[in-house]
Amino acid sequence: MLTLRIVSPERIVFTGEVDSVLVPGTMGQFEILNNHAPIISTLVEGKVAYSVKGDTKELHIVGGFVEVKKNLVSLCVEV
Repeated sequence: MLTLRIVSPERIVFTGEVDSVLVPGTMGQFEILNNHAPIISTLVEGKVAYSVKGDTKELHIVGGFVEVKKNLVSLCVEV
């Protein structure tokens, strides 16, 4: 399981355990799964999709960045 934290300058958007996260990276869309290698990447406008117990949720973002470290996925985004 991954722990996902999505924050914007205005509020905490989501915090919880997820199965996977799909993000719009600057060099293209990529998926983050359990035990993903540590990474920091900028994000471009697009959709962030995350799966919670088989149910997919989507969030439109304007941009931001993502950090993955030890199954913690932190997104700081502008929505």
